[in-house]
Amino acid sequence: PKQKETLLKLKDQDLKTAKAYQLKVAFQRFWEKDISEAEAYLDEWLSWARRSQIPDMVKVAKSIHKHRDGILQWFKSRINNGILEATNGLIQTAKRQARGYRSTKNLITMIYLIAGGLDLKVTELSQ
Repeated sequence: PKQKETLLKLKDQDLKTAKAYQLKVAFQRFWEKDISEAEAYLDEWLSWARRSQIPDMVKVAKSIHKHRDGILQWFKSRINNGILEATNGLIQTAKRQARGYRSTKNLITMIYLIAGGLDLKVTELSQ
C-alpha cells in the first residue's frame, strides 16, 4: 500500500520517469484492445511516445512503427513468431545431425520428416 501511494504521487509529477512509466502502462493496455480499436490506439500511442521527448521512448516508438503492420496482424491471427522460432530450431537440429546433405532436396525432405511430427514407429502386425 505504501509503494502504491508513492507511485501515485510520482506519476502525477512532471518527471520523465513518470512519463515513461505511463507510456509503458499505456502500451501494455494495447494488447487488451479489440481488433477494431487496436490500430487507432497504436497510432495514438506512437504519437504520444514520439512527442514525449524521452530519447529511449522515441527510439522504441520508431522501432514499433517500423513493425506496425506485423504487430497489428497479431490481432487477426493471434500467432506470434514462437512457432517460427521452434520450427527453425528443428531445422537447425536436422542440419547438425546430418552434418551435411548431398542435395537441397534431401535437406528439405528431412525437415519435413522432423518438423511434420510424423510417427514413424513400426508396429508389429498381429495375426
